[in-house]
Amino acid sequence: LGAAAASGGGLVQAGDSLRLSCAASGFALRYYHMGWFRQAPDREREFVGATRRSGGEPYYTNSVKGRFTISRDNAKNTVYLQMNGLKSEDTAVYYCAASQNVEWRAAVWYKYFGNGTLVTVSS
Repeated sequence: LGAAAASGGGLVQAGDSLRLSCAASGFALRYYHMGWFRQAPDREREFVGATRRSGGEPYYTNSVKGRFTISRDNAKNTVYLQMNGLKSEDTAVYYCAASQNVEWRAAVWYKYFGNGTLVTVSS
């Protein structure tokens, strides 16, 4: 078992862009589907999207589709979340996690949550 630590968060204004990174440690990211999650204050954790271990088109939840892009660099053991056109409702702690289940678009199968990174979007 390992961990996946997210970084790159910060305070930005509405409309700005931010890129988050998720560095995997203790496991080879290439063998896992990687997902991004977020949790806003007083709300349940939300599945933002995921990228399959085999590559291909990532999955995104409707609220971020067209604004967020997930990519991965297996050589660096890192997955990224590029966030454009940020809105105040994107304010949350963002986490990444890994799954090996065939249902790679199902949040329930993701595990190995590590430290999150806070994204605050001011309007």
